[in-house]
Amino acid sequence: MLRDEFAEAGVTIGRDRFFEVLAENNLLVPRKPSKARTTNSRHSLPAFHNLLAEATLTAPNEAWVSDITYIRTRMGFLYAALITDAYSRKIVGWHIGDSLEVEGCLLALDKALESLPEGCHPIHHSDRGCQYCSHAYVDRLSENSLPISMTEVMHCYENALAERVNGILKQEYEMDREFITKKQ
Repeated sequence: MLRDEFAEAGVTIGRDRFFEVLAENNLLVPRKPSKARTTNSRHSLPAFHNLLAEATLTAPNEAWVSDITYIRTRMGFLYAALITDAYSRKIVGWHIGDSLEVEGCLLALDKALESLPEGCHPIHHSDRGCQYCSHAYVDRLSENSLPISMTEVMHCYENALAERVNGILKQEYEMDREFITKKQ
């Protein structure tokens, strides 16, 4: 873009020096901080079909959607495991911890199950992350007679509501900022 103008002016400058000059004059756009990766779909655990694709929801506790999002702190990442009722959009289960291990997801699920009225068996929908495909998580869902539904491979839009809840928390409740400590 500027090569012709530099050539006309008789200026020769290398890429690295050019970026140094831009940086010295505060003309560079700051890089976005790295994002934590919360989904590992490359595993050998069994996955389930998307039951929500054809579902029409008419009341709360017919389907729950779940996902994990990260919270940045100066001390490292925290991970929020969230379960949201797909009809009411209410977060019914959550857990914040400093690990992506399945235990955080199980604690969020237990919290959601505590509030579930007797006789309700919502479809549990998630991505194909290893936490949701794990034997411990699938067993807990089966023990509570919750039908299991998952997105197809690399189809995050099939879990759009859960992703939207993450976005609302980050954009409207400022959870996308960097916290100083994990306790904050």
